[in-house]
Amino acid sequence: MALQLQLRTVSGLRGRADRIAKAAFRGLSFYTRVLENCEDEARFDETFRWPVASNIDGNEILEIQVFNYSKVFTNRLIGTFRMVLQKVVEEGHVEVMDTLIDDNNSAIQTSISIEIRYQALDGTVGTWNDKEFLETPSVHSEGDGRYPLETDSLLSGHRQSTDGSVGKSNQQSTERSFRRAGKGVFSAMKLGKARPTKDDHRKQDEPAVLEAEDLDRKVMRLGGGLDPDTISLASVTAVTTNVSNKRSKPDIKMEPSAGRPMDYQISITVIEARQLVGLNMDPVVCVEVGEEKKYTSMKESTNCPYYNEYFVFDFHVPPDVMFDKIIKLSVIHSKNLLRSGTLVGSFKMDVGTVYTQPEHQFYHKWAILSDPEDLTAGLKGYLKCDIAVVGKGDNIKTPHKANETEEDDIEGNLLLPDGVPPERQWARFYIKIYRAEGLPRMNTSIMANVKKALIGENKDLVDPYVQVAFAGQKGKTSVQKSSYEPLWNEQIIFTEMFPPLCKRIKVQIRDSDKVNDVAIGTHFIDLRKISNEGDKGYLPTFGPAWVNMYGSTRNYTLMDEHQELNEGLGEGVSFRARLLMSLAVEILDTSNPEINSSTEVQVEQTTPVADNCTGKMEEFFLFGAFLEATMIDRKIGDKPINFEVTIGNYGNQIDGMAKPVLRRKKEGGDGDEEESELLHNSSEDEADEDGEMVSVSSSQPMKPLVTDRNYFHLPYFEKKPCIYIKSWWQDQRRRLYNANIMDKIADKLEEGLNDVQEMIKTEKPHPERRLRGVLEELSSGCLRFVTLADKDQHHSSRTRLDRERLKSCMRELENMGQQATTLRSQVKKNTMKDKLKQVQNFLQKLRFLADEPQHTIPDIFVWMMSNNKRIAYARVPSKDILYSIVDEEMGKDCAKVKTVFLKLPGKRGFGPAGWTVQAKMEIYLWLGLNKQRKDFLSGLPCGFEEKKTTRGQNLPSFPPISLLYTKKQVFQLRAHMYQARSLFAADSSGLSDPFARVFFTSQSQCTEVLNETLCPTWDQLLVFDNVELYGEAHEMRDDPPIIVIEIYDQDTVGKADFMGRTFAKPVVKMSDEQYCPPRFPPQLEYYQIYRGNSTAGDLLAAFELLQIGSGGKSDLPPIDGPTDIDRGPILPVPLGIRPVLSKYRVEILFWGLRDLKRVNLAQVDRPRVDIECAGKGVQSALIQNYKKNPNFSTLVKWFEVDLPENELLHPPLNIRVVDCRAFGRYTLVGSHTVSSLRKFIYRPPDKKAQHWNMTAKQLKGYLAMANGAPRSRPTGEIVVNMEPEVPIKKMETMVKLEANSDAVVKVDVSEEEKEKKKKKKKGGGGGGGGGEEIEEEEPDESMLDWWSKYFASIETMKEQLRQQEAAAAEAEEKEEMEIADGFKGQAKNKEKSKTPKDDKKKKQQSAPELPEKKNKQKIDELKVYNKELETEFDNFEDWLHTFNLLRGKIGDNDDNATEEERIVGRFKGSMCVYKVPLPDDITKEAGYDPTFGMFQGIPSNDPINVLVRVYIVRATDLHPADINGKADPYIAIKLGKTDIKDKENYISKQLNPVFGKSFDIEATFPMESMLTVAVYDWDLVGTDDLIGETKIDLENRYYSKHRATCGVSQTYSIHGYNIWRDPMKPSQILSKLCKEGKVDGPHFGPGGRVKVANRVYTGPTEIEDENGQKKQTDEHLALTVLRHWEDVPRAGCKLVPEHVETRPLLNPDKPGIEQGRLEMWVDMFPMDMPAPGPAIDISPRKPKKYELRVIVWNTDEVILEDDDYFTGEKSSDIFVRGWLKGQQEDKQDTDVHYHSLTGEGNFNWRYIFPFDYLMAEEKIVISKKESMFSWDETEYKIPARLTLQVWDADHFSADDFLGAIELDLNRFPRGAKTSKQCSLEMVTKEAELPMVSIFKQKRVKGWWPFVARDENDELEITGKVEAELHLLTAEEAEKSPAGLARNEPDPLEKPNRPDTSFIWFLNPLKSIKYLICTRYKWLIIKIVLALLLLIMVALFLYSMPGYMVKKLLGA
Repeated sequence: MALQLQLRTVSGLRGRADRIAKAAFRGLSFYTRVLENCEDEARFDETFRWPVASNIDGNEILEIQVFNYSKVFTNRLIGTFRMVLQKVVEEGHVEVMDTLIDDNNSAIQTSISIEIRYQALDGTVGTWNDKEFLETPSVHSEGDGRYPLETDSLLSGHRQSTDGSVGKSNQQSTERSFRRAGKGVFSAMKLGKARPTKDDHRKQDEPAVLEAEDLDRKVMRLGGGLDPDTISLASVTAVTTNVSNKRSKPDIKMEPSAGRPMDYQISITVIEARQLVGLNMDPVVCVEVGEEKKYTSMKESTNCPYYNEYFVFDFHVPPDVMFDKIIKLSVIHSKNLLRSGTLVGSFKMDVGTVYTQPEHQFYHKWAILSDPEDLTAGLKGYLKCDIAVVGKGDNIKTPHKANETEEDDIEGNLLLPDGVPPERQWARFYIKIYRAEGLPRMNTSIMANVKKALIGENKDLVDPYVQVAFAGQKGKTSVQKSSYEPLWNEQIIFTEMFPPLCKRIKVQIRDSDKVNDVAIGTHFIDLRKISNEGDKGYLPTFGPAWVNMYGSTRNYTLMDEHQELNEGLGEGVSFRARLLMSLAVEILDTSNPEINSSTEVQVEQTTPVADNCTGKMEEFFLFGAFLEATMIDRKIGDKPINFEVTIGNYGNQIDGMAKPVLRRKKEGGDGDEEESELLHNSSEDEADEDGEMVSVSSSQPMKPLVTDRNYFHLPYFEKKPCIYIKSWWQDQRRRLYNANIMDKIADKLEEGLNDVQEMIKTEKPHPERRLRGVLEELSSGCLRFVTLADKDQHHSSRTRLDRERLKSCMRELENMGQQATTLRSQVKKNTMKDKLKQVQNFLQKLRFLADEPQHTIPDIFVWMMSNNKRIAYARVPSKDILYSIVDEEMGKDCAKVKTVFLKLPGKRGFGPAGWTVQAKMEIYLWLGLNKQRKDFLSGLPCGFEEKKTTRGQNLPSFPPISLLYTKKQVFQLRAHMYQARSLFAADSSGLSDPFARVFFTSQSQCTEVLNETLCPTWDQLLVFDNVELYGEAHEMRDDPPIIVIEIYDQDTVGKADFMGRTFAKPVVKMSDEQYCPPRFPPQLEYYQIYRGNSTAGDLLAAFELLQIGSGGKSDLPPIDGPTDIDRGPILPVPLGIRPVLSKYRVEILFWGLRDLKRVNLAQVDRPRVDIECAGKGVQSALIQNYKKNPNFSTLVKWFEVDLPENELLHPPLNIRVVDCRAFGRYTLVGSHTVSSLRKFIYRPPDKKAQHWNMTAKQLKGYLAMANGAPRSRPTGEIVVNMEPEVPIKKMETMVKLEANSDAVVKVDVSEEEKEKKKKKKKGGGGGGGGGEEIEEEEPDESMLDWWSKYFASIETMKEQLRQQEAAAAEAEEKEEMEIADGFKGQAKNKEKSKTPKDDKKKKQQSAPELPEKKNKQKIDELKVYNKELETEFDNFEDWLHTFNLLRGKIGDNDDNATEEERIVGRFKGSMCVYKVPLPDDITKEAGYDPTFGMFQGIPSNDPINVLVRVYIVRATDLHPADINGKADPYIAIKLGKTDIKDKENYISKQLNPVFGKSFDIEATFPMESMLTVAVYDWDLVGTDDLIGETKIDLENRYYSKHRATCGVSQTYSIHGYNIWRDPMKPSQILSKLCKEGKVDGPHFGPGGRVKVANRVYTGPTEIEDENGQKKQTDEHLALTVLRHWEDVPRAGCKLVPEHVETRPLLNPDKPGIEQGRLEMWVDMFPMDMPAPGPAIDISPRKPKKYELRVIVWNTDEVILEDDDYFTGEKSSDIFVRGWLKGQQEDKQDTDVHYHSLTGEGNFNWRYIFPFDYLMAEEKIVISKKESMFSWDETEYKIPARLTLQVWDADHFSADDFLGAIELDLNRFPRGAKTSKQCSLEMVTKEAELPMVSIFKQKRVKGWWPFVARDENDELEITGKVEAELHLLTAEEAEKSPAGLARNEPDPLEKPNRPDTSFIWFLNPLKSIKYLICTRYKWLIIKIVLALLLLIMVALFLYSMPGYMVKKLLGA
């Protein structure tokens, strides 16, 4: 249904100008192309089509405006034509000629001629001829009026038009062979090209492939000054959508991956808790994941315990199960062996939420604890933790673990995903379960039959109930005994925080059974899809709606092999049942007193819903035709086969239902009477106008015929069987329609993005234009959705979710359309990558929106049956084949021929079984309302007759049961199989013997088998003769069937192994077309090969399908017969198709072989390497004795070979290692395939910008910097000036300048810094001068050690990370701001700016970027890499590459065979590929050695002795190895024969051990070059377990140009903590580098200058030795050059700085999952050089001993607890308790101040706390045994916190806790001067108060408040304490000792206390009377009664036996 306008001419125009017209209807505007230089008449001749979704009203208006077009100014309106469409609506076709009107509505001379057609909704589709469709121009939406000619001019550009106007953009301009648009028609395959229509072949002489340059010229011509950055290229399919596109695209990924288990590891670190609610508690944290629980240790008497404990949970389950598991963190008070403790608060979240976080983790976030039992209570505290979820292959980037000193901002770091508010409220989730229907039978029928025989009652064989699981809780309905259609009407209520952190609700129908209670079907409701959190969002809501459940097949068996499918794992293979349910959420008002505060799940009755609430019952009609069934697996080929199609239970004949109850879905009426009617099949419904139309749901069984050895096919030649099914469902098509529109927009977007990526990959010019086109299509698609969805009828059955979803989808899409328009204007060449990412986000969002949560019609299943057994199936979503009159709403496969591959059900389809095709079907499906049935055949290929059934009154409207094709075309298919690459290794040798099998319709052919290769070049043409295709010729041309290509490995025994499959569409030539360019001969293309879900190589091939006309085959282009006799009858690929070759030379550098494993148990002794590429090759020299020296004697060899000119077609290069055994035998050791030679291609430099030689080429990463300028002659010098202590306030700017600009860069030292240096020289401090308060005296050199440097560097690294994040965030904000114009000042801009101020990013990374705090002294730093050094320096493969040699077949299931296991060794070498001959100037360069070819200046590979020094700093996050969740790690190092195990120095019970050790090893390269550093877990008994290990290839580091032997420090000093480690001084290193790189220099000049090449550096020239003597030196200068070596022309590259690298530890048992990280570095020193100095001491800092003396002077205003015995007045017996390390270890109490009436207490009491303290980490170190059974002490690090508590002493009962204060000794509020000034603010508002540190102040005195929480959890003051804190080092404490309490030495005076406290001593009797009479009266009475009772019992037991005896003897 559409409105079509043909705009013919506009005449009577005045003057000469460029004209353009715009037509608008219903808000969608189209522009014509521009007509240049028209005078009085403009002939537009263009057709526009508006698809309309609702009927056009007679008074709607169509508007046409004509403009004078201007390139620069806005277009000037000439006149407007408006037409009311009444006549058009009535007649359907109108031609009009009329005048235009101007702005004032007066007519002007200009007239317009148009023709309008309209096809209404009720009309049928298909009355228009194709030609009209094809005239549609490409669409422009309104917003793009500025560039009205873009797409057209580009598409029609290749027809040179003579009349100055651009050719008409009709079908031919849209050829898909228009290659620029990228070939990826969809992700996996490139299915062909749309062809021009038949009448276009006359114009096909011009080339269709437009080069970008032509395009640019053309655009310039057409658009004048049009900027090439605004051109967009429409999709090449966009305009051809109306071609009879009768086939839909198949999906290549075959294997279901959903239900397959995977490895997961969840690591949780519980760091600390704060603000726990409760008094004096002993908290334990319980960490629970799924069913597993782990506990932390217990911390005593604290509300803010510090744990820092690490827990790991390992799982091996399917992803769905994993992500639904709940992580629960709960804090429990005083748990011990005997009692379970009381819950303080808990927090829960599902694993999926963590996994969706960036990097799959939350790091250092605070979880809010709440009490699930008490909804009204507020929060119960915070728990700080890290949670990470790692799947296989995920790498976790842990932020660097350093001392976290920043004060934690709790509110800002809550453990919640983005967008969840911190204040979560409680909510009730009401899940209402109404009824279900269509249940399968679940019980055996034996008992039922017996019952039926005896009693005559017939029962349904299932007892269903529904179970709902959500957020770790489950609720279930009652069980409905024996009912296939149970009615529940119950609601299950969950109480959970909102928004919940659990994504899915699981709804299961289960069968209640005493023996096995099993699931019938499962459905998951994703909360994200039924709610929207935006400001216009809505709470979760659902239904009432039906949900469909799928699972295993319905036939009942006791042990169902596919039971997992019913649990919701994997793709269901059959309909199980459907359930009517709804969901609503209500936010609780917790202040309401009536509220039930329990969170238990409740189940209660609810009111049933009306029958029609889910929609009006409609009769649906499903039609299917089987056009082809081929590739049927040979296992099932011997029995007859039929196909069954089912929708719900309709059509299911074997195991549908015992009786057709399900059909009774008619409106109204109650069940019983209807059922009986239905059984007799007499309802008026059935016998409708079709007569007795009975559904035919399966085809007739047929015996398959043989295709080839593997596959059979069914003989569906001219006769194609059909099926049809009638079914009744509620009419909710609107839901599916909206989803379809969005899906189509998404499909188009995805296809466009694939095009763009393909263009980037194959380096086609201007991918950004295609991206603009994609964005244009997206924005017009979004607008289209808004107009279509808006007219949604408001019928009664729309649920709230329907309405809300529609609103939010419309908002989202409208928004997306606008964003797309904006983005389009921002897409430039350099912003391409970023924008592409944003567009991919659009795609994900669209897919998410399109997924409709409320089901309607169940999916359709197509089953292949053999012998009444179900063999294989395909599942087709009903929305994909749903019919609608509106094009966009139609399902994407509706009325199209769809290629379907049937697969095995359930687990059977995992692994290799899932890779083979069970059957390939061409099937045509149509689903729609029965009343819309008339055009259900419209999409079939034409030329058939319908065969109807004969029974019944033969009415014409009967659907056919088969189609008989009368038209058929005969074709010849030519498959040009050129080569494949990167195939799958199918043999144990690690190679394969591949051949390809090509299937087309029911024929198949094979290529020859090529032995032992993964990259076969078959170069073979397969010809399929007499291929018969049924249907019209022109349809074949546009939409040929697909070709399936399978690759197999030939085995001598047994059948061939499947290696992968791909699809292709052929290029079609009809008999009346010429075989000439642009379409023929076809080009070779790459097709991605898939094996299951993983890619398995590429196939390079071309396919053409040529129609055999009346003249027979003589008309076809000739095939050149075989040229070479030896290949026999094999035809080669013909000349026009095979690539053009040129001569290349391949040079190979053979260095050596490493780590070769045994082959067939024999060691490799004399290996050789064979290199082969495109049939040519070279062999290395033979290594005579691999053990003695695994390097090659001849380094460089070469061979010449013919390679394609097009680099993308270059064949791979094969490296194979063979072992030469005795008697001339060879064994293959392993092989490696270099799939792309591109990185090894050397292009000789052009004269314009002269590059250097090969090495420079391979250092291409650095070339960008080194080749900054044309290097003809050094005209100017660049002067770079350095000072050693660059103050960081002025960001250090290292400037990259043009080589011929003359500049001096000064980097100055600030005055302040100079002052500081002077002061320092004067002898430190200078504290007396001036009144400045020096907060912290500067540490002198002797105090600094390596760790100072390390911690300073870590601070820097964290600061840099923070800055990067901030910069990225800022950049994003900026990007959002600058919508109009792309990048203005973007930090992300990768173009290096040449101005000094923008160059901050390029400054040395080692220089810290943070403005240093004033009081920090400048400490030299090193570079801490939070990854391996290799990743930073490109694996050190700057000239020596490592190739892994593989052997053995790849395992069949993806899990266990990692590539690691197949590696049998490594080949080291390199290669260089270049066209011959080379230009002379390279070979004539000075010092050119012809034997080394392009590898000049490489070192010798003779064995060399090296001293390797390994420094191990520390390990973090080790995987626990012991039961207690800890490990006892130690280091083990292995290099060659050296094996060091540092077992005695294990670190007890520690997961973050600090090792601080260095190890020296002597090694000989190349024999010993692989260093393994492992961390083991020490065990007292049994062997030690490996925690993880890391391997480092030392050889590549040693020989690398980056000089990774010993890192270059930041500064040069000859003593102190920063001593120079390298035996070579900087000046020696510099001279050596200059010599090797043939660089002129270094020339040291006076005044601190050094010249290297054409750069001059300046810097300091003095150095101090230990005694402070100054000496002249050049070393600082040399070091400056080394630190900027990458800026040196030609030879420069970044040198490795002094560093610490962080390497992940891996364990071979858990491949791919990190087991912790190790921080370390390696230095290497050649033994023939002077020996290096001793190793740096990095042993861990010993904690320093301190003593803290705390004097408690007085207390005041302590709350009064006790009542006086006599007077009843309040008093308290006060004492103060304090501790530092923990209550058990060192608590100290004052004496008691009795009977204080005012809350005042006087103590004068001293506590003394000795402790060991680590300054750098700000932690106290304590060592203690964990338990009495512990073998040794464990070291703990805890924060330095002093706790003071005030208690009320009681004699007979436990003391009462009154209040506490906790002071963090590093930062606590300064005490108040007087008791009055001491207030609660000191605790609550810590952030605003000045903080002090006892470590700086040493002595502090003041008043501090005691606080506790009252009943309402509010903090209140419970007292004040006056205390004095005095900190001394151990030495000072020894010199001035002090006594505990008030003892000697240095005693404190006794406190002055009033006597009242002793009142009860004076009056003991009264006190006792008081105690007995009042206080303990009842207790005493109870005790007396209990004693009496005991005595009675005892007497009874005592005298019982005697009485018994008497009684018995009758005495």
